[in-house]
Amino acid sequence: DTVQYREKRALPRHVRRAMGLRITAAIGASRCIVNDDVDVARAIGARGVHLGPQDRSPQEVRQLWPEVRCIGATANNLERAIHAVSQGVDYLGVGPVYPTSSKARPAPVLGLEGLRRIVAAVDCPVIAIGGIDSRNVGEVLATGAWGVAVLSCVVAAADPRAAAARMRERIDRCLAGGLAV
Repeated sequence: DTVQYREKRALPRHVRRAMGLRITAAIGASRCIVNDDVDVARAIGARGVHLGPQDRSPQEVRQLWPEVRCIGATANNLERAIHAVSQGVDYLGVGPVYPTSSKARPAPVLGLEGLRRIVAAVDCPVIAIGGIDSRNVGEVLATGAWGVAVLSCVVAAADPRAAAARMRERIDRCLAGGLAV
């Protein structure tokens, strides 16, 4: 399990660092990926950084932070996925697979077939994102995706800790072949 620290508000860097440190104190730095901000990721000792299309290239990140253990990128179509992999990312966040409310202007929905095409075309782990919950995670994993990233189904739940535990259990059962998709 990994937590991606994704702070999109325009906060001062010292505030973002403090928030990142709080997360790493709770879960351990080896399980934390920071979205977009290499300086914060490096300062808090995170496992790595997740890059968007407007961020630094993986090569620049590796020059700035030679000890980085993991660099990911977002891809919402096959062309972008292939390009990101050619740039040397370690994993891809691919989606949205389903409609999502966690972004103000989400990319067009890929669907299961779009996800399946990307999984087949790249040689790195694919983490499916967007609209994934315990009802559809099995069919998402059946595409060959290496894992899933979830937000709304956990943070919008009355008991987020219990929702996360249920999702983890469902994923484990799907990966073990214990549930029909």
